[in-house]
Amino acid sequence: MSTAAQQKQQLEQSLWRVANVLRGRMGADEYRNYILGLIFYKFLSEKMAHTAQDFLRDDGIDFATIDGNTPDGQDILKALEESMVQELGYYLPPEWLFERIAARAADGAFVLDVLADALEGIQASTTGHQSEDNFQHLFDDLDLASNKLGKTGNERNATIAKVLTELQGIDFRLDDAQGDVLGDAYEFLIGEFASGAGKKAGEFYTPQSVSTILARIVAHNRTVLRRVYDPTCGSGSLLLRVARAMNQIKGSHNSIAFYGQERNPTTFNLARMNMIMHGVNFADIHLAQGDTLEQPLHPDMRADAIVANPPFSAHWSARDSFLEDERFADYATLAPAKKADFAFVQHIFHHLAENGTAAVVLPHGVLFRGGREGTIRQILLRDKNAIDAIIGLPANIFYGTGIPTCILVLKKCREAEDILFVDASQCFTKGKAQNFLSESDIDRIVGAYTARQAESGFSHLASLDEIAGHDYNLNIPRYVASAQEEAQIDLTAITASMKDLDIQSSAIDAEIRAFCVELGLEAPV
Repeated sequence: MSTAAQQKQQLEQSLWRVANVLRGRMGADEYRNYILGLIFYKFLSEKMAHTAQDFLRDDGIDFATIDGNTPDGQDILKALEESMVQELGYYLPPEWLFERIAARAADGAFVLDVLADALEGIQASTTGHQSEDNFQHLFDDLDLASNKLGKTGNERNATIAKVLTELQGIDFRLDDAQGDVLGDAYEFLIGEFASGAGKKAGEFYTPQSVSTILARIVAHNRTVLRRVYDPTCGSGSLLLRVARAMNQIKGSHNSIAFYGQERNPTTFNLARMNMIMHGVNFADIHLAQGDTLEQPLHPDMRADAIVANPPFSAHWSARDSFLEDERFADYATLAPAKKADFAFVQHIFHHLAENGTAAVVLPHGVLFRGGREGTIRQILLRDKNAIDAIIGLPANIFYGTGIPTCILVLKKCREAEDILFVDASQCFTKGKAQNFLSESDIDRIVGAYTARQAESGFSHLASLDEIAGHDYNLNIPRYVASAQEEAQIDLTAITASMKDLDIQSSAIDAEIRAFCVELGLEAPV
C-alpha cells in the first residue's frame, strides 16, 4: 500500500471514530450534519491559518497571536481579511480558529456560543463578495441547540466539546502534497453515512464505482473540459469524479467550472462543503439550490460533460405550460407526472454542448415503457439522434433500492451510425447487503463503451432500422442475447420420471391402506 493510501486509510479510520461520538444519539442522516460540518469548519480554520501565516511570514508576524484589541492588530487583521476573502473566499480572525475553541472546550469551558459566532462569522465574511453564494447558510444544519445533543445547555456543550477535542487530535495534513487525502477521506465519510441512511442515501450519494463509470465515459477522448454539470448533484461527488478522470488523462489541461443544482437544502450544503474540501476554488463552483425541472437555475449554460443520477421515477408537475419550455417543446408531449425520468433526460440533452457527452443513471423502465415515454424515446432516437449507448447495470448496487438500472449515454453530434448496447448485469461481486462493482468490472464496462465492438453475450451494435423494427423498444435482452446457455430439457426423461413417481405413489398409498385395516382405522381417501 502506498504512503498516500496509508495516510488516507488512517485518516478515514480516525474520522470515523469521531463520528461514533454521536452514533446512537440520532440517525446517520442527522449526526452526519454535525460531523461533516465540524470537520469542514476545522478544515476552513486550518486552511485560513496556513494561508494567513504565508502572507505574514516576511513581516515576522504570528497570525495566531495577533491582538485584535490594539490599533496595530486591528489594522493588520483588516488588511489580512481583504486578502483572505480574495484568496480563499472567506475569513476567520484568530479568536475563532478551531484550535482556540477546541482548547477551551478541552479545558471544560462553555463554547457553544463562540462556536456559533465563528460559524456565522465565516458566512458573514463572504457577504458582498464573489464567494457569497458558496458560503451563505452553509452551516444551517449544524443545530447547536438541538435536544438530541443533550437536554440541557451543559449537556449539549459536553457533547460538542468531545467532538471538537477528538477532531483537534487529528492531523489533517494540509501541507501534504501527496494527493487529495483529506478530500478523499471526507468523501469516504459521506459514503459511510450513505450506507447507514437507507432509502435516504440515494438522495445524496452515488456509489463510487458507478460515479467512476459515468466520469470515464464523459471524459473519453477529451483533453479539455470547461463546464461540467450535474442537474441533481447530491453531495457533488459525481462532479468531482469527472475532475479526477480528467486528471488521469495524459495531456489533459483543465480549469473546470462545476455547475450543479440540488433540491434538498441539506444536501446542497453538503455538496458545497465537499467541493471546497476537495480544493475546488470558489470561483469555479456554480451550485444552486432548487428543483431542477420546475425551476432550472442555469438556463443558459451548456456543458461539455453532464453526469447525473436523478431520483428514480420521481413526481413532477408536468404542467401544460412546459410544452412551451425550450427543454420540452420539440417533443409535443411531457413525461408522466409520476415518472419524471424522461423529463430529466430532456433537460440534460437541452443543456449539453454541441460536442458534449452526457451519462445518466436511470431505471430500466425508461428503455421499454410506452405511452408518452415511448414517444419521447422515439424522438430522441429518430429525430434527435441523441442516444449513443445503453449500458445495463447489475441489480442491488445502489443505496436504498435493489432495482436494476441502466446508463444512458447522450450526444448532440454523434459520429457513430449505430447504437451500442451493453449487458453488464452480471458484472458484479456479491456482497452481504449490497452488490458492488470491482475495478475489473468497471474496466470491462468502460472498455466496452470505448472499444464500441460487438461481443457475444455482452455487447451489440444496433442500427436505427433494427431498433425501429422493435418499435423503438430499447430493452437490452432484445439486442444482447444471454451469454449463459439455457439447459436442454429432455421431455422423454421427464415423462418417464413422472411415470415412476406415479407408480411409487400408488405403492405407498396401498401400504398406508393396509396399515389402516390392520389398526382398524379408516383409510384416507
